[in-house]
Amino acid sequence: MSLVKLTIKGISYSQTQNGAYALILNEVDGERKLPIVIGAFEAQSIAIALEKEIKPPRPLTHDLFKNFADRFDIVVKQVIIHKLVDGVFYSSIICERDKIEEIIDARTSDAIALALRFNAPIFTYKNILDKAGIYLSINPSETTNEDPDNDNILTPTDTYEEDVVVPADSYSGYSLKELYQKLDEAVQNEDYERAAKIRDEISKKES
Repeated sequence: MSLVKLTIKGISYSQTQNGAYALILNEVDGERKLPIVIGAFEAQSIAIALEKEIKPPRPLTHDLFKNFADRFDIVVKQVIIHKLVDGVFYSSIICERDKIEEIIDARTSDAIALALRFNAPIFTYKNILDKAGIYLSINPSETTNEDPDNDNILTPTDTYEEDVVVPADSYSGYSLKELYQKLDEAVQNEDYERAAKIRDEISKKES
């Protein structure tokens, strides 16, 4: 299976669930976005890594892991989002020490927070992006609405929570046609957290 490189577009605050955020990943050589719902602590950690000027007074968990790895000459080479099951993404951290490579299972939010600190690339498999990717521009006339300067980057907060998996039950009564219409509306409104829920319900109905 071929790998697709991803970059981070930004972090969007959830409109419907306290403590939840949507991490938006971009397909490097394409137009698809991959929204992943994460918790507030992980969102804060990723936001701090994106904002290079922000330095917390004490190391956050991911900073501590980076310091630990540096001390023992462990390098994170890349992160691969390798599986999607029932709306939950699974990731692997590819590490190297003394030219020996190890693969470590990790939550996707943790893996990305570490990838940023090691300047490591982020990948996913094409079949995952085919299943879960969302096109931001539904038609060519909408491409002018996408402005990279308007990315909704999270401002770091003091809230700490675990990863959140948003249920798609509220959309279970809709037909596929209605779900696709609602997905288009959510994407046009840049409501990525809602789009992720609808996308997961579409995947369930099509599987």
